[in-house]
Amino acid sequence: MESANLIRMANRIGDFFDAMPDRPEAIEGVANHIQKFWEPRMRTELLAFLQRHPDGVADDITLSPIVLEAVTTNRERLTPRSAEPR
Repeated sequence: MESANLIRMANRIGDFFDAMPDRPEAIEGVANHIQKFWEPRMRTELLAFLQRHPDGVADDITLSPIVLEAVTTNRERLTPRSAEPR
């Protein structure tokens, strides 16, 4: 999936939770939503984008501040587990 599309999707999630008055709860909401509803490939690409652009800015796309904070503070939790041996 293209990074720009993922950033737009993540920012829409961030817009929803950014309206919450409790900032820590909003950040948790963003991270929780991405963890629960994004498939591993999407999370991997989002994390790779942040690896390449730690400030969340690349050309014409910018990760919103709430999403940037939610993903960077919850990076380990959002990193998909590698396939377990059978």
